[in-house]
Amino acid sequence: MSIVKEFKEFAVKGDAVDMAVGIIIGASFGKIISSLVNDIIMPPLGMLIGGVDFKNLKIILKAATQDVPPVPAVSINYGQFINVVIDFVIVAFCIFLVVRGISVLKKKQ
Repeated sequence: MSIVKEFKEFAVKGDAVDMAVGIIIGASFGKIISSLVNDIIMPPLGMLIGGVDFKNLKIILKAATQDVPPVPAVSINYGQFINVVIDFVIVAFCIFLVVRGISVLKKKQ
């Protein structure tokens, strides 16, 4: 069997199409969750902690210079890392709920 024929059979299988749809929806879902965390959850949380904007929390290892050419600052952006961790936890929880729901539906059958 030729590679082209094999690829054609793979591409038209339902599993490959389902996987592609899942990846596309997953990427869009990730953007929605990132917006939820960055725009809805973190601002009030930062306000409760004392007006902290998590995106700007960082440890500067080396300050920026205005020499020619200018050198940007080197920093550890732990606030952004906190946002990404919260993104992950929310996505993981949502996936858990979906998988759990599917398992419940399969048990009913």
